[in-house]
Amino acid sequence: MAMVKTENLIHDYVIRDEEGNVSGKVRAVDGVNLEVKPGQFIAVLGHNGSGKSTLAKHLNALLFPTGGAVWIDGMKTDDPDQLWNIRQEAGMIFQNPDNQIIGQVVEEDVGFGPENMGVPTKEIWERVEEALKTVGMWEYRKKSPNRLSGGQKQRVSIAGVIAMHPKYIIMDEPTAMLDPGGRREVIRAARALNDVEKITIILITHNMEEAIYADHIFVMAKGKIALQGTPHQVFSRVDEMKALHLDVPVATMVAHKLREHGLNIPEGILTREELGEALGLES
Repeated sequence: MAMVKTENLIHDYVIRDEEGNVSGKVRAVDGVNLEVKPGQFIAVLGHNGSGKSTLAKHLNALLFPTGGAVWIDGMKTDDPDQLWNIRQEAGMIFQNPDNQIIGQVVEEDVGFGPENMGVPTKEIWERVEEALKTVGMWEYRKKSPNRLSGGQKQRVSIAGVIAMHPKYIIMDEPTAMLDPGGRREVIRAARALNDVEKITIILITHNMEEAIYADHIFVMAKGKIALQGTPHQVFSRVDEMKALHLDVPVATMVAHKLREHGLNIPEGILTREELGEALGLES
């Protein structure tokens, strides 16, 4: 069974005038079909306004379909009797960690979710320790979140979600407000959750370098899925990505330019290491 499945998903935002009357609609998601299997690392790419963040909010029932349907682990998101179960299985990380951290001490913040779920006190502290160690933040457990860097705060947010033992985590542009070091920290934590803990990850991003680690990529444009495939398949379509106003990884673009100048280099190169190997250079 798919962990996540959408079928002809449509979402319209209602536009209202100054008096509150409906004056129109904007279609943010338009007939999206996708399927995510347990244990996958999925990336959803798209420029601003492509519909990717609206899609993310459907994947843990923060929004409900205007048309079509969404299933989470076999549960339909528009079934009110399933909402509690869905939100226990689906964790969500947002762009700004300050909007997600509410505790005055790191370990208390991480324990807040399990406490609200009614987890026994002894197990809460076991989960807090497990989650903080998973994201490499155990030594900061007694610190105030206000004294942490952006990347560290985001890792605490991830730990808070992990402590609730979700089956999968949606990350909605979790590195958008971070510096390069913070971005690396967060993506490293996401990869470890997927590789080691086998948690399904859905990463919403506009950073192409973050998407190269995914098992499968969905590229969105104007509310639709414009491209999909493995990172090698998607990023080898450089001209199509550029037509969608999207970049490709730096190594991919360099390889593409070299091919245009006659060098025999394979398509779909993602990393500097792959580029060096294609050029016969030692790492």
